[in-house]
Amino acid sequence: MKIKSAIFNMSARDIESAPNWSRPEFAFIGRSNVGKSSMINMLSNKDDLAKVSATPGKTQLLNFFVMNESWSLVDLPGYGYAKVAKSEKIDFNRSVGDYLEQRENLRRVFVLIDSRLPPQPIDIDFVTWLADCVAPFTLVFTKADKQSVSKTQATIKAFLDSIAEHLNGSPPVITSSSRNGAGRMEILKSIELALHS
Repeated sequence: MKIKSAIFNMSARDIESAPNWSRPEFAFIGRSNVGKSSMINMLSNKDDLAKVSATPGKTQLLNFFVMNESWSLVDLPGYGYAKVAKSEKIDFNRSVGDYLEQRENLRRVFVLIDSRLPPQPIDIDFVTWLADCVAPFTLVFTKADKQSVSKTQATIKAFLDSIAEHLNGSPPVITSSSRNGAGRMEILKSIELALHS
């Protein structure tokens, strides 16, 4: 798939104010500071489509981008930045939960995970929760350029092992780097297959 156009459409505070269209949507989400904005810019071939910030948790709204005038890429707020009580299992915007559970035209969710870190409880909890939602998801391990291939593979294995008891089968996995473009074609191919299925 070639990205011929990528245009910001709107920001929504909740699912009620999200665009009223039947356009297929592909959502991107991850722990704050995982490199989500850089990933979106890499996919779109635009350096400034999504605002890259040094401040974690900058994205607070559901941001909708129209790609190739036919489908939408949705940038969701990151989870796990704000400190919460231990009784709360996952910290993420309630509107994000509504979107992931209820949005009928959501085709796939791409969960970004930092490949340099051991399995983080917040990522494990989120993926376990997401498994009960309607849309399928793919795990995208980011920042793979910052370490050896063997270390990245070890991280992926450890993460898959940590979620195995909570899921029926392993989700698709993509290794990526916004710096060198690794994983870009795999993500776009996954989107293309979903568009034609």
